[in-house]
Amino acid sequence: MARFQTVTGINRKRRAAAVIVLLELMKKRKRRWWVRPWIARRTSLGAYNALMAELMIEDPQQLREFLRMRHGDFQVILDMIEAEITRKDTVMRKAIPAKERLALTLRFLATGDSYESLAYLFRIPANTISGIVPVVCKAIYKALKDGIKFPRSAVEWEVVAEAYKKLWHFPHCIGALDGKHVVLKAPAKSGSYCFNYKGTHSIVLLALVDAKYRFMFVDIGCNGRVSDGGVFFGNSTFHGSKREGAVTS
Repeated sequence: MARFQTVTGINRKRRAAAVIVLLELMKKRKRRWWVRPWIARRTSLGAYNALMAELMIEDPQQLREFLRMRHGDFQVILDMIEAEITRKDTVMRKAIPAKERLALTLRFLATGDSYESLAYLFRIPANTISGIVPVVCKAIYKALKDGIKFPRSAVEWEVVAEAYKKLWHFPHCIGALDGKHVVLKAPAKSGSYCFNYKGTHSIVLLALVDAKYRFMFVDIGCNGRVSDGGVFFGNSTFHGSKREGAVTS
């Protein structure tokens, strides 16, 4: 019995010693850095503050290519959503400005680059980007959705046709319709439901524009394996009596 008590006491001492050593190691262990140095230089070397600033002064056309819009249009959208996407500074770090959040999101929408790739370009961590993009997209949709005007009468359709005739010498045209595959990861247990002829998984964005490239109708969400005709005739709200609005998803 005495031997058992002695062994038990030794085990307790060993456990206590192990805990003490572990605590000491944790005290000595220091975080290498709070923010990676190359990310910390975002305000001077990131894409928004360096590359975009250069393009704005030296080559506005290439800035338009970078964002897929003119800087003036960028500013209009920023004014519309700035209050909604602005975040407050904290005692730990300064918030990423709204204009930088918008530029990052527009570049993502324009190129489809991965968050990891954009992280190096904008010097913003990928996990931070994953929180920025959905918020900014939602704000853009909320601000611009009412700007898509679908013709509601014969007179309005005639106005569209007249613009095509005047600007493009294309009579009797009431819109340009096309689809775009939005590539995505295959949803769980979806099999080949979204697999398209290009060899990727996608959903389809179907859009109708007028002679000045202005959207009149957008339908998003049909699975990518469906043909263009199938999307239009069988799945879009634009076809036949199913049409209810200009923007659907």
